[in-house]
Amino acid sequence: MTRILVVDDEPQILRALRINLRARGYDVEVADSGAAALKAAAGHPPDLVVLDLGLPDLDGTDVIRGLRGWTAVPIIVLSGRAGSEDKVAALDAGADDYVTKPFGVDELLARIRAVTRRLAPATPAVPALRIGRNTVDLADRTVTRDDGVEVKLTPTQWAMLEKLLRNPGKLVSQRQLLHDVWGPEYHHETNYLRQYMAQLRRKLEDDPARPRHLITEPGMGYRYRP
Repeated sequence: MTRILVVDDEPQILRALRINLRARGYDVEVADSGAAALKAAAGHPPDLVVLDLGLPDLDGTDVIRGLRGWTAVPIIVLSGRAGSEDKVAALDAGADDYVTKPFGVDELLARIRAVTRRLAPATPAVPALRIGRNTVDLADRTVTRDDGVEVKLTPTQWAMLEKLLRNPGKLVSQRQLLHDVWGPEYHHETNYLRQYMAQLRRKLEDDPARPRHLITEPGMGYRYRP
């Protein structure tokens, strides 16, 4: 049974999420402060954390950093802070996804399912993924159309695509992509991301203007939707 730690200082939200998550078969523990969350996580490590940023004792990003010091547990931020700077800060601190309050329970549950699917052990089979009419083989680093024609990608296009494909369903922040693909000195060159994402969509998506798999999260980053 997947164990979820829910951290929020609003009692009604804690109660609602505890009821809804338990009704769907999750094991739920709650905490109403950052210190209580870190203590609970250390005492009985969860499989997933749902975390508010506006806590009474610690900022949520500090809680994320505290967790990331010893665990890679998935973290979904649930916050009333809607600004892109807050979202980027949380993602850069180590969060895996970000949901803005007010939120729909169905959306949060869908995000939780997407994250928990990634907790399943990887299969030993060669990783091959589909984007439109293309099969992407990460082991062989090839892209092949259904008609057998190989799609050529540049090394930079490959690096950006592979980062997204190895995190299916997960939001990858702009800063993380720039750091991992271009290097740590690249922080603000978001125009690179837009240009290369447009190139990838033209090569891989059936309708580049209406992508189904390579998704932009405005102001935040990009996501591969299987």
